[in-house]
Amino acid sequence: MKIVQGLWIALLLVTMPAHGSSTNPGKVIAGWVEKISLGEPPVMLKAKLDTGAKTSSIHAANVEPFLRDGVRWVRFDLLLKDVDDKQHTLHMEKPRSRRVRIKDDDGEHDPRSVVELEICFDGRKHVTEFTLADRVEYIYDVLLGREFLQGIAVVDPESTFLTQANCPTP
Repeated sequence: MKIVQGLWIALLLVTMPAHGSSTNPGKVIAGWVEKISLGEPPVMLKAKLDTGAKTSSIHAANVEPFLRDGVRWVRFDLLLKDVDDKQHTLHMEKPRSRRVRIKDDDGEHDPRSVVELEICFDGRKHVTEFTLADRVEYIYDVLLGREFLQGIAVVDPESTFLTQANCPTP
């Protein structure tokens, strides 16, 4: 009986992929700060990976909600410093996914628009939600939260810059 059980376990281990497959590449080990890219042409940025934050956040200004064909949209400027500390302003209009109320350091609730943006993380393109926030007080213009990290990365708090920032061009 033990031999049969051992054979079944061995068979399962041989047939199961050790990591991800080409359709599901699996989780990558990432540091608490990683490089990502965003926009066209791509701007390379530093992003803080924060497992304590639910939703990702990005530094935005001039956030202006409006209606387009009865659908809620938002117009905004992303104010981003690249990895060389050069300032970039990306003007965007996106459908608003939802609105959230985030509790600030002073205990006040700050309403924020949430939009979907495409980023490149670890050499792969991802579409994820970001709250549009004034992050001028923070070191990093981009924060990647749990909803993004889930299924994509495991964070090593002792390391930085373990992943690839650029996505292959088609």
